[in-house]
Amino acid sequence: QVQLVEAGGGLVQAGGSLRLSCAASGRSFSIYRMAWFRQAPGKERECVAGIDWNDNNVYYADSVKDRFIISRDNAKKTVYLQMNSLKPEDTAVYYCAAGTVTSVSAVGWRRSYDSWGQGSQVTVSS
Repeated sequence: QVQLVEAGGGLVQAGGSLRLSCAASGRSFSIYRMAWFRQAPGKERECVAGIDWNDNNVYYADSVKDRFIISRDNAKKTVYLQMNSLKPEDTAVYYCAAGTVTSVSAVGWRRSYDSWGQGSQVTVSS
């Protein structure tokens, strides 16, 4: 079992930046990929970014490409999501996730991930 603890989030004005972090513990050696999802009120949970744990593959949703950066620190077993040029439509609860599925086509699937963080509220005011 992998435990994920998120930090960061908060309230920011449009155009501002925030950074989320997600620290893994437990059977973290089994992780193949980590990702960030978000869920806005009344909407489906969507994947915004993913990163493979042991190579340089990263993945972004079109809605955040060129604004968000996902990165990892293997020594700290932590993944980060740097969010720049934030927009009101980025407002959501953000969740980190960890999984063992290796297929590239499965990056955005919720069922590809076995462990989830507690969620972090990100609110962008206009």
